[in-house]
Amino acid sequence: MAITLSEAQKIMRAAQASAKALGINVSISVVDPRGDLVASVRMDGARFFTPDVARGKAMVSAMFGQASAALAERASDPIFQGLNQMQQGRLMFGQGAVPITKGSEIVGAVGVSGGTAQQDEDVAKAGLAAL
Repeated sequence: MAITLSEAQKIMRAAQASAKALGINVSISVVDPRGDLVASVRMDGARFFTPDVARGKAMVSAMFGQASAALAERASDPIFQGLNQMQQGRLMFGQGAVPITKGSEIVGAVGVSGGTAQQDEDVAKAGLAAL
């Protein structure tokens, strides 16, 4: 089972509202359990590279079923480096993404980029709370 487009859009609307309340411009990506993109948005004023970073954080969170911050210190581990190479270097092991679950099943993840690491995670959690 994977997150639906409708659910992803609900998450993205709530995340955008959270970012606006914080006064930051971010990109938000929602991916399925494999890390394939379901939906993405780049808010006006967000930097050009933030969509790729948001997706990379979301991919890590979905693939490993935990917040991307929990995996940040493992980024230099040879196994994680190998996995990143297998994904053409798209994985981002940094704070700012959380998994999306239904019961005990991972159905995707939401990743954010454009604020501080903590702001990115807070915006991702606000989006997730909309489900």
